[in-house]
Order: sequence, then C-alpha cells, then structure tokens
Amino acid sequence: MQTNNCGPLAGVKILDLTCVLSGPFGTSWLSDMGAEVIKLENPNGGDYTRQAGPFVNGYSNYFATVNRNKKTITLNLKDPKAKEMFFELVKQVDVVTENFKPGTMEKLGVGYDVLKQINPKLVFASISGYGQTGPYAHRPGYDVVSQAMGGIMSYTGFPENGPSKCGPSIGDITAGMNLCMGVLAGLYKAKTTGTGERVELALVDSVLALTTQDYIDYGHTKNLPQQLGNDYSLWCPYGTYKAKDRYYSVGVGTEKHWADFCTKVLEKPELVNDPRFVGPLDRVANRDAVKAYIDAWASELSAFVVVEKINAAGIPAAVVYDFADIEADENFTVHRQMIKKMHHPEMGEILYINNPLRFTESGQVEAVPAAPLGAYNEEIYGKYLGMSPEEVAQLKKNGTI
Repeated sequence: MQTNNCGPLAGVKILDLTCVLSGPFGTSWLSDMGAEVIKLENPNGGDYTRQAGPFVNGYSNYFATVNRNKKTITLNLKDPKAKEMFFELVKQVDVVTENFKPGTMEKLGVGYDVLKQINPKLVFASISGYGQTGPYAHRPGYDVVSQAMGGIMSYTGFPENGPSKCGPSIGDITAGMNLCMGVLAGLYKAKTTGTGERVELALVDSVLALTTQDYIDYGHTKNLPQQLGNDYSLWCPYGTYKAKDRYYSVGVGTEKHWADFCTKVLEKPELVNDPRFVGPLDRVANRDAVKAYIDAWASELSAFVVVEKINAAGIPAAVVYDFADIEADENFTVHRQMIKKMHHPEMGEILYINNPLRFTESGQVEAVPAAPLGAYNEEIYGKYLGMSPEEVAQLKKNGTI
C-alpha cells in the first residue's frame, strides 16, 4: 500500500472499528483524503462484509472497495493483552470510530470515558441505528429500518404501490458522510483547543435530516407529503417523462424556465399565459395537462435529442442513466474521474466509485483495495507498539490478534 503522503488529511491517524457499510463508507472517504486509516477487525472472521457478495475469485468486491486504502489489523478486545495493545494504539491516533450497538464499547472497557483519559485530544465517533440516547437506543438498526422510521419511505414511490425503499442504502451512506463531517469538526476542535470530541449519530436521524424541506411544510400545514412517483409537489414540469426510446428528467424551476420551455422547446408560446399554468402551483394542479403537451412533443424524439433541446434552452434536463450508461460516458470515467479502477492481486482490475471531493492543491490518495484479514499486523504493531515479527506471530498463536 502506498503511504498516505497526499491529500489534506495527510498525517491524521484513525483507528477504525466500524464494519459493514455506514462506518466503513465514511472512513473510506477520510482515507481518500489522506488519513492513515487502521481498520481493526476481530480475528475470528473480521468484518462481516468479507463474506458478502458479489465475489470475484472468492474475494468480496463489496469489502475490497468500501474498505479501500485501509491498513487492516486484527485484535481480540476480549483478551486482556489485546486491550493493553489497544490503549497503546489509542495514545498515538487522532480518531477512533465505531458502529456497534450502544454500550458495546463500554462493556469491553474501551468506551469514550476511558479513552479520553488516555488521549485527551481524541475524537471518538460512533454510528448506531437510533443514537446513544432515547427510548430506541437499545434497538438494532439497519438501513431499511432507518428509511422506514426516518419518514422518507412513507412518501417515496407511487401511491398504488405503497411505501418504497430508496434504491441505494441511503441511511448507511448518509450516516457515513455525517461521520466524516463529524470527525473533521472534531479534529478542528482538537487542534484549536487541545481537547477532543465525542461525535455520535444515528441512521434514523441521518434519514430524517434528508426530509428537511418536506418536514418544514408538514410542520406548518400538518399536511403529510404524498407519494408522487417521479413528480414534485412544488414545481411542474419537474420530474421524469418518456421520449420515443427511453426516459428523461427535466426540472422547470423558475418562471423564466417555464416561459423558455413553452416558447423555445415546445414552441407553444400561448401556454405561457394559459390560466391553467400561470404559476407553479397552477401547473402542479394541472400536472396531467402539462404532461400531455410534453409527451406529444417528445413522443417521436429520442431522449438524447429531447435533452439536448431542453438544455439548449437553459433548462436542466438529463437522460435517466443506468450504470451501463454511466460506465460508457467519459464525463464520469475521464473528466470527473468518478468511475475508477484499482488492481487487486486476486480479483484483477475492479471498478469503484471515487470520492466526489476534489482537492486541487493537495490531491487525493490513489486507491488500493482492502487487504486480507490482518495483513498489516506486523507493520502496525511494529510501527506503533515496537513489536518484532516474532512477537506478532506469538500474539496470533495466543489468539490475541
């Protein structure tokens, strides 16, 4: 693995106890930014996603990409010697991250109240299903239940189909992003004040935070948001439509957009002052009529031609891409560098989605896939604890690591 000598977080050391998706996603972003992320796993199998598909030559593609750039070590925190080693590592790192059920770290004797005595500048960040406090703190949490209880599922999808889960695991992903932000804020505090920070967040809270605009409306009117499929409650046309060959989306978000859409795209200037469409909410109320005009215009055109015409008028529009479209588009693979490849010794070239942040001065770490379980035991325990390879081998034999 290359040393993290680039990126704005070069020099930051993170001891990462997180597993599955939420925590590892957040710490992978921190590793992309240059932090040295030491992924600590239980020696008995490690992170569950090592056994989760899709598999390439027997190795988890999921695990290899979400845990990119991390130095994997093993440590059995139930072993007294292992706990001593853990404390020594904590003295030398800047951040500890975990996403166990609340109380787990405390039961192991390695909770924040203990660790901050060892390292007063430590940033200790936790993700859980429902947070460390409140009546549901004891409950286990997964992405699907966070989408349900966080409110977003209630108005996602089409009314005839009932509540719908969002395609990706947005509860896990947004919690990972929030972990990243919390760690960065904590590091700033530690640098400026000399004291660390306890950062904690919940999957459910992270989902609820995404509904801000809609909840504000509910708070004022007490009207529950409705399932609108691909439409939007405040603007129209603002959604997904069908061209001759495939679907596309358009966003008419201002009155100028509407005027230009009528005159330059539909070539029906009379619609601008049509009483049914004079304001955003009028168009929303007459959504079916708006759609009829759009569909009649686009029915004989390809979606790409439709999008070109709408964009030429200064109005946002895009073809609804699938992953094959994204992979084939040089915008993502060449210009924005969002779809990249890294080499795995057993899987060969594997694709991953790059961190969307760009740092033009300090750059970004060139990603390498996650290593086998405990692959960095000798390096990390030698570097941080001064142990010889023979001592590390004995610890493994004893079940400590």
